[in-house]
Amino acid sequence: MFKMISNISAIAISILFLTACASGPNIQSDYDPNVDFSQFKTFGFFKPMSIEGENYSTLFGQQFKESIRREMTARGYVEAENADLHFNVSANLEEKTKVTTTSDPMMYGGYYGYRRGYYNAWGGYGYGTTTNVSQYTEGTVNIDMVDLAEKRMVWEGVAIGRLKKNRSNADLRVAIDKGVTTMFADFPGTARN
Repeated sequence: MFKMISNISAIAISILFLTACASGPNIQSDYDPNVDFSQFKTFGFFKPMSIEGENYSTLFGQQFKESIRREMTARGYVEAENADLHFNVSANLEEKTKVTTTSDPMMYGGYYGYRRGYYNAWGGYGYGTTTNVSQYTEGTVNIDMVDLAEKRMVWEGVAIGRLKKNRSNADLRVAIDKGVTTMFADFPGTARN
């Protein structure tokens, strides 16, 4: 049961790509500058990837695969069973709390004017500031590219953002695709023919 719940959480986090705030998730990528990416010719996927079930591929896992496949083939890499590079997609959810303190608007003639300047409030009651506390879920999606011969990660894409609810599956697929495209924008190489 716990494994099923963690898989559902992992799928929900992948929704990060499509569910982040209006400004979108923070998407970055990084790679090992000592690796010559043209030395690799083939790629594949871990079975199962971290966001998938043990005996099946999820719909969102399939979308990640399709998007990664498109990016890699565009760079001359070929998908193969015994590939040089393997991809893993993982996700994590974390509950966060945000506390903000803001100044209240200028008060003329006493507190919003109802004291009409005849007297002031006692000190120490926090007049003049407002504190807001909000809770939200932050999701992180990682796409790891692993050199299987060396058993080490050589490239990584990361997306971090707040999760929103009530998105359609079509919206989620589009968001995943856009997120993967953004991650691969600065990919450091192409396959040698």
